[in-house]
Parts: sequence; C-alpha cells; structure tokens
Amino acid sequence: MLDAILIKECADPSLKPAIVEQFVDAVGSPDPLAISVKSGGRLLLVPKAKTADEAMEIIRQNVGHSVVRVGLTQFPAGVGAKDASELKPDLVEPCANLRMGTAMFAKILRIVTKWYGSPQSEEVFPQIFDDAVYAWKTGEFEGESVFQAEDPGGVVTEQPSSVVQRDAQTRADQPGEPAASAQSKVQDAGIRIDLSRIGGQH
Repeated sequence: MLDAILIKECADPSLKPAIVEQFVDAVGSPDPLAISVKSGGRLLLVPKAKTADEAMEIIRQNVGHSVVRVGLTQFPAGVGAKDASELKPDLVEPCANLRMGTAMFAKILRIVTKWYGSPQSEEVFPQIFDDAVYAWKTGEFEGESVFQAEDPGGVVTEQPSSVVQRDAQTRADQPGEPAASAQSKVQDAGIRIDLSRIGGQH
C-alpha cells in the first residue's frame, strides 16, 4: 500500500492517485531496493540489496545484457542511458522512482489511449489500463517499444477516481442462480446416458 503523501508529492500529476496505487499494485514492489533481472525471458536470481549502493552495483552489473527492473515501480533501468555509468542512484530512491515510473506509465497510457482512438468514456479505461500494464511488463505495445517510443501527448482517457475493478471480480460479485432454479433445471434435464446396452448379450 503506497503512502498517500508519497503519491501526492512524487507521482505524475496527470494520473489520479487511485490509478497510481493500482499501477504500483499491478507491477511494482513494496521494497524500494527491489531489483528483478530477466535474461532471455528467464528471471535470474540476484542478491537482495540492503543499501542503495549495493542496489546500484547489481543494476550496473546487469544492465545492457539483461532487462533490469528497479524499485517501487519496477522501472526499467537503463532506458535512455548509453552506458551503465550514466545510471543514477535516484533509481532506488522511492520518490524519484515513483516520479519516473508514473511519468513513463502515463506516457504508455497515452500511447494505448491513442491506439484505441482516444475514447473519452470511463467504461473503456479498465481495458486501456490492463493493456498499458501489459505493455509495461513486456516493454512493447503493438510491436513497438513503449519505453523508447515518442510520447503522443494528449490526455489519458477519463480515469475513474476510484480503483478500477477487474472484469473477473465484477462477475464473481454478481449473484449466481438461486439454488432452487438450478435444482429444477437438473430435474428437467432428462436422461443423457444411453443405458440400452446394459444387460444385453455378451
């Protein structure tokens, strides 16, 4: 659970606080020093960093030949950097990581929103959000690298001010059929198994 003050002071202002929280829940880590390293689609085990310096050392060792995600937002380390020496310790500083991560995610949301034809309805937002989260995790949307892509500008589709419910959850919350009607359907079903061969000739 992200601190409301951290969101207010550090997150990209174009995203509503509920969306920032949902984004970090979906892709992030509660540990500001968390590092995940993937190579060839496989997650590599790296030592757990105890300090920002240790974290930066692990990041520098792996950036360039692996996909390295860092901090609260699991920001892709090395995006836009020509060399590992350009990486700054603010990658693992909670406020800076949240600022960079939410600014990048807002850009991805704008890319996805534009692809959808820039709808202005709140109902479309959950689908756009899910696609943007998927793009964040994979680094691609419609075959384009989202982290390097140009920001199309414009606004993100109308964001609900409360956290968006997933479709599956919504369906799960809807009451099922009452037991009585389910029971009567069973009785009305009739026999479905062909029993005519039983007791026939051997």
